[in-house]
Amino acid sequence: MAIVIWLAIYPLITIVSLLIGPHIGKIEFVPLRTLILTIILVPIMVYIMIPTVQRLLKDWLHK
Repeated sequence: MAIVIWLAIYPLITIVSLLIGPHIGKIEFVPLRTLILTIILVPIMVYIMIPTVQRLLKDWLHK
């Protein structure tokens, strides 16, 4: 399952960093930056990325 999570989170963090990184980097208060990133990333991971990767790897995961 760790591989599934990594396969989902790595591209997502990369894309979000490229898209909003320059804007969010202007926020000096690190906890606020982290809050904004987690508000964006966690729902996408839970409801889109992990189910998609699990579906794609279902045969491998259930061996």
